[in-house]
Amino acid sequence: MADAKLSAALLPAHASPHPMANPGYGKRSTPDQLPRTNHDFAHLPPREAAIAAYIDRLPAGADISVKTLAKTLPYGQCALGTALNRLQAAGHLRRGRERLETEGGGSRWITRSWWSRTARNDTWWAAFTRGDVPEPEQPPDERARPTRSRAHILLAALGRTAPALSLSAADCAALAPLVEEWFARGATEETLLAALTAGLPTPVHSPAALLRRRLTDKLPPEPPAPRPPRRVLECAECGVPGCPEALPGGVCGGCRGERAPTHSNAPLPASAVQVHAAEIRAAMSLKRRERAPV
Repeated sequence: MADAKLSAALLPAHASPHPMANPGYGKRSTPDQLPRTNHDFAHLPPREAAIAAYIDRLPAGADISVKTLAKTLPYGQCALGTALNRLQAAGHLRRGRERLETEGGGSRWITRSWWSRTARNDTWWAAFTRGDVPEPEQPPDERARPTRSRAHILLAALGRTAPALSLSAADCAALAPLVEEWFARGATEETLLAALTAGLPTPVHSPAALLRRRLTDKLPPEPPAPRPPRRVLECAECGVPGCPEALPGGVCGGCRGERAPTHSNAPLPASAVQVHAAEIRAAMSLKRRERAPV
């Protein structure tokens, strides 16, 4: 209790801002977290809860290494290292590396510290590592009033740009899904306006029919699928990289005290293969000589 009171009194009050990591490094929050409350870390021991609350309020890119945290929090590096490992085991933190593409077409691996206010299990972290995080279910807001979509607003405003293309409310509602598909494929409002208003015939007998034809015939191709992120998690104890399935709770089997397998599936070196092949040929030759008639 005394530790919790001390942490609660000292963590929020700092004369200087928390140090930031080098650009591209530092704290990175995971997506789809629940809104912040006063009970986010109530399941943790007091010290870990205080440290978690402090890290959670740091901005993206903040340096959350043990050495930097020890300079700003009332705990030593040993205590902070233990606390961070416990936060990792509780599902709030993962450390690893991510491959980033460079402007010249190359790539480089950088270290990452991923933070989640919402505790995640190993299955979620494995999906996050693959870039396959499921979208959370959002509760419907009964008070929210329906608003016009971006596509509906663009269609309704066409008459101001080209009076011959003035549409009714029903026409806007019917054509809006086609415009949404353009937006989904990366088209901008300027691109859409140019495609819909350039070279109009005189007169325009049916604006809705003309726009439907143009929205269908000039639909841009689908953009290439984004590449999934290349991420690798690391053991919280020894730092060895591995797949998420080999790091339950963020710790490898060796650091958990598990025995190493007694056999290895690694391929034999070429010299060993040649020796085995020679032994097999010699054995087969000996059998042929033994079976030969006298």
